[in-house]
Amino acid sequence: MKEVQEFLKDCGVYYLATMDGDQPRVRPFGTAEIFEDHLYIQTGKSKNVSKQIEKNPKVELCGFKDGRWIRVEGTLVRDDRIEAKKDMLDKNPSLKDMYSAEDDNTEVLYFESGKATINSFTEEPRVIEF
Repeated sequence: MKEVQEFLKDCGVYYLATMDGDQPRVRPFGTAEIFEDHLYIQTGKSKNVSKQIEKNPKVELCGFKDGRWIRVEGTLVRDDRIEAKKDMLDKNPSLKDMYSAEDDNTEVLYFESGKATINSFTEEPRVIEF
């Protein structure tokens, strides 16, 4: 899981795909933190992405860096604990201008089960399950 997190952080920006009814939606994300042995991401509950994840928590994300790319698929679970939100915001202080661990909008989600595949044009794909 640590390798997955590091790859996503090295990308800087990765793209998260959700479903909106029968229409896929993709948007940029940048958070990827490990807390209590789970890989977490962060968004706002007021955003469409949050509503889409609530309806269908199966997601996939993709990031690219230096000729290699990662795809992570899995099911996200919302964690409303202040400790989880605080950990995310402490590790990403630039988010504190928009979010607070105590507000009703900040949302952190973790992969309940995840599978990452790291690919390139020169190496065999590597699969990491977490």
